[in-house]
Amino acid sequence: MAIKESPSASIAAEESQIAKAVLMPGDPLRAKYVADHYLEEVVCFNTVRNMLGYTGTYKGVPVSVMGSGMGMPSIGIYSWELFTQYGVENIIRIGSAGSYSPQAKVFDVVLATSAYSESSYAKTQNGYDKDVTYPSEALCGALRKSAARLGMPLIEGAVHSSDVFYRDAEPDYWEKLRDEKGCLAVEMESFALFHNAAATKKNAACLLTISDSFVSHEETTAEQRQTSFTNMMEIALGSVLE
Repeated sequence: MAIKESPSASIAAEESQIAKAVLMPGDPLRAKYVADHYLEEVVCFNTVRNMLGYTGTYKGVPVSVMGSGMGMPSIGIYSWELFTQYGVENIIRIGSAGSYSPQAKVFDVVLATSAYSESSYAKTQNGYDKDVTYPSEALCGALRKSAARLGMPLIEGAVHSSDVFYRDAEPDYWEKLRDEKGCLAVEMESFALFHNAAATKKNAACLLTISDSFVSHEETTAEQRQTSFTNMMEIALGSVLE
């Protein structure tokens, strides 16, 4: 019997194995947690580079969950291939973020309404020369409805998508990003994800749980980041039912 080849060098799956809606945490172990605790009839469709991907059903609706890795180049590869080679229509990033504002406290859930970045990702990819990208309003609307139905509060605002985790810039750089760019929190992927969705005429959104705060200096543990951000997971899963 002939073995079908994957259309991707990064994902070892057939198109039929991946749902039209994909939840995408950075950490592949968070993807496994979602599959183990929320999905039924689960099948693992990818283990390449240990970037785990699973498809199952949530309350009868097909949904996939797959790690993206850290940073814009990594989510740029996986989201582009999912959109263009696997027929995926919607990707919701579910990740962690550092708060730039006293408004967003540890364990709060943030819905990104835009992503500002100093990155050259979008300009290099197709010449897009602006420093802000935007999510799909339809997907954001589904996430708002899901959160309201579950009685879980959302904080909405712009996020900073940074290319640099350990930054030796001026100590108050994050305050400038908050005050001058309106950034509520920082993460490392959404700018590229939103760009890829726009470039391929697909849909993307981003939900973030605050894992640490530049303001209060609180932080969560690595284990909490894998397993304790359940409100975010449940809101994202609920949106596929809307």
